[in-house]
Amino acid sequence: MSDETPIRPKRRPRYSGRNPRRFEDKYKEHDPERYAETVEKVLASGKTPAGTHRPIMVREILEILAPKPGDVAVDCTLGFAGHAREILSRIIPGGRLLGLDVDPLELPKTEARLRALGFGQDVCTVHQSNCAGLSKTLAAEGIPGADMVLADLGVSSMQLDDPKRGFSVKNEGPLDMRMNPERGQSASAYLARVRPDILERALIENSDEPNAKALAAVLAGQTFATTTGLTNAIRSALAGVNRDECELSVRRVFQALRIAVNDEFSALETFLRYLPACLKPGGRVAILTFHSGEDRRVKKSFESALSEGLYASISPEVIRPSPEERRANLRSTPAKLRWAVATS
Repeated sequence: MSDETPIRPKRRPRYSGRNPRRFEDKYKEHDPERYAETVEKVLASGKTPAGTHRPIMVREILEILAPKPGDVAVDCTLGFAGHAREILSRIIPGGRLLGLDVDPLELPKTEARLRALGFGQDVCTVHQSNCAGLSKTLAAEGIPGADMVLADLGVSSMQLDDPKRGFSVKNEGPLDMRMNPERGQSASAYLARVRPDILERALIENSDEPNAKALAAVLAGQTFATTTGLTNAIRSALAGVNRDECELSVRRVFQALRIAVNDEFSALETFLRYLPACLKPGGRVAILTFHSGEDRRVKKSFESALSEGLYASISPEVIRPSPEERRANLRSTPAKLRWAVATS
């Protein structure tokens, strides 16, 4: 008998089946060149292909910001860089864009995407920061003021669609919801520690949840490891509520937790406080919001700065996506756009 260990043949890759479980394998849209027809069908249905993001109100934002060669622009929520790409194509030659994003997982992908499009370090730099870091980023780059600033306060589709991030109610994943998974506490840890009265206030302020008191009493102090565990608990707590209204509550709870976990309103308020000083005379800002709490803060800040003479003009009313865009991109439906122009 030989002492040599027989060499086993290499095992074939396991067939993932017709319904693979991994996010990376599940959607054909991850390989758009191979499955272009599938991508087109997804787009035609008003949905967003997995792993991508569709920028909202691009035409309206470009009209407001009016980018031109030589301008300095800041995209405070870079995301997939859909807006930034359009702005960059209009500010070169001679212009420069600073892209801010707090997400350490998506930011390198976005930077690689911009570099592949030919936008080098000389015209585009990326910075891991949320919108509150605007003034610090400008100072670090030696830029006294920007010609235009954009902030899209929505969550990117790449984050919503990936179950591992814990933002979505559609697929099971860890109950996390952190934009930066390397910092702060997850949504699971937040719920385990929060008092019922604090959670009730968060549900009201962050998502206008009508069942805030009942839900806070059931959810506060409980440990939910997964998104599914939380959704099931919400549905059980609202067993007597109309099904459609119950599902809306599930989404509102997720939104409220995301805002609380990422301290989004504090970041927004800091951004708005220092924004006028970050603009050149006559500089322009456009802000996209997706919730009444965000829009209310932007509106009040703009009105206050206008009365103080820091802005020469602001949008007289909110601007919404066109009916055509809402049909083509269902996620654009709640979007609201406001603008302001700095005093010359």
